[in-house]
Amino acid sequence: MSKTRTTVTLDDDVFRAVKIKAARTGKRDSQVIEEAIRRDLGLDEMAEIWAKVTPATEEQGMDLATDELRAMRKERRGEGGT
Repeated sequence: MSKTRTTVTLDDDVFRAVKIKAARTGKRDSQVIEEAIRRDLGLDEMAEIWAKVTPATEEQGMDLATDELRAMRKERRGEGGT
């Protein structure tokens, strides 16, 4: 995964807490900050969810798209029953 360098401004107490956690865990400051941001944004949970997803085959995708197109056309013709 590529990385982008950026500059952030943190409160002194937050920066101090980052430094302490980094020292205690043997990680770099940037790793501690990135892990906290990922956790807050729910990115780790999303990665776990996507890891469990079995992608559809191209044929399954085309079948689904075709079924949806037929249903939409039927609905437009007033045959949808809704």
